[in-house]
Amino acid sequence: MAPSSFNTYHTWSHDVFVSFERDKFIKRFVDHLFSDLKRKGIRAFKEVEDLQTGEDRSQQVYRAIEQSRFLVVIFSECFASSPSCLRELMKILVYKEKEPDKYQIFPVFYDVKPEKVVNASNFSELLEVVEKKEVDQWKEALTKAANLPGWDLEDLANG
Repeated sequence: MAPSSFNTYHTWSHDVFVSFERDKFIKRFVDHLFSDLKRKGIRAFKEVEDLQTGEDRSQQVYRAIEQSRFLVVIFSECFASSPSCLRELMKILVYKEKEPDKYQIFPVFYDVKPEKVVNASNFSELLEVVEKKEVDQWKEALTKAANLPGWDLEDLANG
């Protein structure tokens, strides 16, 4: 008889969680991505539609990360300058590390090369608003994420 403690079945609230910096240049790309996912019947967490008013935003986002099977991180020039994006990345990596078979991470490099992700931020500016320990953790997370297999859109036809 097989052990009952191993259960591969999991109900996901979302198929995909997309982490990205909300700047005007990437917005068009992300809007197309969400439209394509929806057209294919893929449930993606979208803040403007899925966040509940009156509840802490970051806790809702972290719960959405935890309850999504596929975690897409869209790196752009501005991603590493956003504390909220960096905190999302940390959560994504923590969940993946705790349960490696449960989550799939897909980095997308939008107008930034993987090897430049860590250097794309002015961390000295971030030190003005957060502790050095947190910035050091973000640098480590960016390095880990940049080394994951992903898509460099500059190398693909038509980006």
